[in-house]
Order: sequence, then C-alpha cells, then structure tokens
Amino acid sequence: MTVADSTAVPARPRILVIEDEPSVAAFMRTALERRGYDVVPSPSAAEGLRLLALSDFRGVVSDFRTPGGINGADLHDWVRRHRPELASRIVFITGDTASAETIALLAQDGTPCVEKPFRVHELMAAVEKTIGKP
Repeated sequence: MTVADSTAVPARPRILVIEDEPSVAAFMRTALERRGYDVVPSPSAAEGLRLLALSDFRGVVSDFRTPGGINGADLHDWVRRHRPELASRIVFITGDTASAETIALLAQDGTPCVEKPFRVHELMAAVEKTIGKP
C-alpha cells in the first residue's frame, strides 16, 4: 500500500433520486449531498429505470408518481426482477399514501414512504435506515 492509497477518500454512496418537481428534487439533492451521499437526479421513473440498468447505486429515493406512465409499483417490480440487491433499498416519497395501490405496495414489502410535505430529518431517517449511512 502506498501513501496515496492510505489517504484516498472513500467513494460517496450513490443514490438515484427520482423526482419530477424541480424544487423538491433540488431540496432532496442538497440535503442528501450535505449528508455525504452522491446524488444522481432523474425527472421520471422511465429515466430512472434507464439509469438503474446502466449504473450501480446503493439505493433509490423516488416519488411514487412521476410523468411517463411508470409509477412506484412499476419501479419496485422492475428493481425486484432486474436489480434484486436494491429491492430493500428503496424509499418512496409521496403525497398520495391514501391510494389503495400505494398502501398495498408499502404493506406488502415494508417499503418506507415519506409523505409530502416532509422535513429534512424525516427524509434522512428513512434514507439512513433503508439505504445506510454514508
């Protein structure tokens, strides 16, 4: 081991953040980056799936409903089939926890959900518990 090896900065854990509302996406990105995560943003679940197919991530934080016809249930199903190591490392953000579809998915898999509007500490608690601390 060289001196350079012993002083290397460990890689920040990469998290995919899927959120179509620019202000919410910016808020989450800033909060997660300040905590020590490397954030890769996506404005839709369709784009998020493309990124998941191409890159490695420690976890995913996703709005349950984004434009493009792919919702959180679809995203979760794709991850379970194609990236099973991430299936237990998804945190959903939603404003519609009263929908039957959302309740069924969250109850079935124990997938955490943070309701909008949320506070930074609520987001961080869910992310650190589900995805792990940086």
